[in-house]
Amino acid sequence: MGSHDFNFEGGAYLRKICATWFVSYSYFFCKDKNHFNWKKIKTAKLRISVFNRTTEYHESWLKQIINMNDKLLNRNKINLDASVTKKLAKELLNGK
Repeated sequence: MGSHDFNFEGGAYLRKICATWFVSYSYFFCKDKNHFNWKKIKTAKLRISVFNRTTEYHESWLKQIINMNDKLLNRNKINLDASVTKKLAKELLNGK
């Protein structure tokens, strides 16, 4: 997603795990145990560790991701289109 931190609280952590990966893993964790795009990353275990340590930011990250630039969100290695990423983020927010 780039070499800069996101300009919001906890953004440095989100940059480490990638916004699209975060949404994918959150969706697996909270909604659908059959959603496995997040597993396509070799560093998934490290990212899960960051995910588990940053729960206080998760809701605000989902809100930020919904408004992110589609071109940036499409630059991911887990084959999730920006529109799908945003749809999943909205579903996660609506389920809270």
